[in-house]
Amino acid sequence: MLTVRNLDVRYGPIQALRDVSLEVQRGEIVTLIGSNGAGKSSTLRAISGLVKPSTGEILLDGVELTKMEPHRIVRIGIGHAPEGRRVFPSLTVRENLELGAYWRRDMEGIKADWEKVFALFPRLKERANQAAGTLSGGEQQMLAIGRALMGRPKLLLLDEPSLGLAPFLVKEIFRIIREINEEEGCAVLLVEQNAHQALAIAHRGYVLESGQVVLSASAESLIRNEDVKKAYLGE
Repeated sequence: MLTVRNLDVRYGPIQALRDVSLEVQRGEIVTLIGSNGAGKSSTLRAISGLVKPSTGEILLDGVELTKMEPHRIVRIGIGHAPEGRRVFPSLTVRENLELGAYWRRDMEGIKADWEKVFALFPRLKERANQAAGTLSGGEQQMLAIGRALMGRPKLLLLDEPSLGLAPFLVKEIFRIIREINEEEGCAVLLVEQNAHQALAIAHRGYVLESGQVVLSASAESLIRNEDVKKAYLGE
């Protein structure tokens, strides 16, 4: 479904990604593992059009994305819940969700998707008319994921969904990610510092170091890999 080939991304003189290639198949959860500054977020930002690669290809179902504007990328099936949540603090929960469906005109479908999001995240339903800026960090993360889902993505990009959350909320967020994948059939590309949790729900993973893919394997194989254990699993 998603194919990334030989991707290079630069921020001025700094090369963030070098010759990165990866794939996400329909129905998969794929995780990107690496230390801070390894290029994980840059990979997601390039896929969703927030940064333009200097070279390489990004294709979704054969459609080239590299020259496409972010709003068009959303329309063809990619949703992005960015690092730091980035909700609109002065708007209500419902208004934030409405913005996730800004390009859609099927009002009945939008209402049905509100209910799906509220079923996944009951706390959001309780706070539907509350300003997003008054939500807790965990609730804002739920809202960021819910907003991305309102665009009916084929592929959901999640950037550090557990960052700064209490352990019980981390467990809940990962349960919901798995549910989105299994129940909705949505593929997920997951960037996550909590490598244990990410590999526990992923089908496959890629390890990035200094902007390059140095290892790719099934999640099971990565969990058993001695170098991965030492570097990312604290073993």
